[in-house]
Amino acid sequence: MAVLVARQGRELQRYSQRTGGRIVVGCIPYRVRCDGELEVLVITSQKGHGMMFPKGGWEEDESMDEAARREALEEAGVLGDTEPVLGFWHYKSRRYVDQTYEGFMFPLRVADELHQWPEMASRKRTWATVNQVMDGCPHLWMREALEKLVARHAMAMLQSAL
Repeated sequence: MAVLVARQGRELQRYSQRTGGRIVVGCIPYRVRCDGELEVLVITSQKGHGMMFPKGGWEEDESMDEAARREALEEAGVLGDTEPVLGFWHYKSRRYVDQTYEGFMFPLRVADELHQWPEMASRKRTWATVNQVMDGCPHLWMREALEKLVARHAMAMLQSAL
């Protein structure tokens, strides 16, 4: 059995030339129910509260989609395939008040949920409906990314019905 360990430190992280803040990459882990509706996997912050998606610094030795998959594994304990990027947002750091980060979000269709993962002691994960997440996620930019995923999914469902 292999032991998974989360990356730590900021030596390899990328920083924005525009804002000076970190470039952050995340994903919206999702699955499609039998009725065609989306469910998304949310996690708590390391302090144990909030409803958010896995995200973290984009490091120099990985592509953006590799970073998104790594964060999903480390923070939520899921594996899957990323799809084309949902968009790009600027947001203020809550910890470093004068820092503005650039965040990129990808959909990640979940293929496997692990029973153990690197940050399982400090984060909880929960499958939720889109409406539950829209009501509970405090981050506007994450809600906007979810809206884009929902619109993309609806378009794909419509095209498959034709």
